[in-house]
Amino acid sequence: MFHASPPPNMNQVDNRSWIRVLSPEGLRAPEGPRIALIAAHPDDDAAAAGSLIPSMTRGWLIHVTDGAPRDLVDAFADGLITRAQYATARHREALAALEVAAFPEDRLTTMGLVDEEASLDLAGLARAICVLLTRLKPDAVLTNPYEGGHPDHDATSFAVHAGRALLQRSGSHRGGPVPEILEMACYHAGESGRLTRGGFLGPSEDEVVRRLDGAELERKRAMMACFRTRQALLDFFDPTVERYRSAPRYDFTAPPHDGPLFYERYSWGMEGERFRRLAREAMAALELSGAL
Repeated sequence: MFHASPPPNMNQVDNRSWIRVLSPEGLRAPEGPRIALIAAHPDDDAAAAGSLIPSMTRGWLIHVTDGAPRDLVDAFADGLITRAQYATARHREALAALEVAAFPEDRLTTMGLVDEEASLDLAGLARAICVLLTRLKPDAVLTNPYEGGHPDHDATSFAVHAGRALLQRSGSHRGGPVPEILEMACYHAGESGRLTRGGFLGPSEDEVVRRLDGAELERKRAMMACFRTRQALLDFFDPTVERYRSAPRYDFTAPPHDGPLFYERYSWGMEGERFRRLAREAMAALELSGAL
């Protein structure tokens, strides 16, 4: 079971370059780090990293999927009868949240993959992420971890790690930064099978905890409230705490933990064994090997 770590002494960890993303003051600085927040779904960023978005003055947001699966059960519950209508609603919700955060719309990129299907072309997604990293030249990428919580989370994590490896191998960064990969805590079941929200899988030595209150907390709550079609899910998340860490190296051809994955409990069109097979095929297609 995940146990929350106490907030670190920021003065003792300022020498770690990635720690800068946790400081709104640092993000707003004229020469602050360029952050690309790459999230699987339109609401992932607000729920897991909502306090940082208003300060990302040199950053970008990238949504991998459009948030609308082919299964329209959730859409029907909101009076929407087609997947296109649901995708449009999810995009409008994302724009409303960005307006609350005063984050410019022209710094949002929507890749538009179908929700629950990001795993189906992992090689193509990794190449697209590599192109984005080449164009944006971020100092760091903040993204979903590989934890078996949602297949799109795992696909996004794979694509970011593989895309960075492609960037480094190609030299297309032309002497610029090869971005560091950071993670925001989402949700997973872990070996215990108990759902953990807002916590990482296993202990993290370099985990950083941000505890929100006052105006910062109210703004994040307002951002999350914009996702009207997702309130049933978002109500389970504690908006007062955000956790971040430097991403570990992952073997995406191995399970993230023993036992059933959280997404295997649902009809989300993916099982762990199939995801790992798709990851192996993508690694071969990209001519990558080993942990990323």
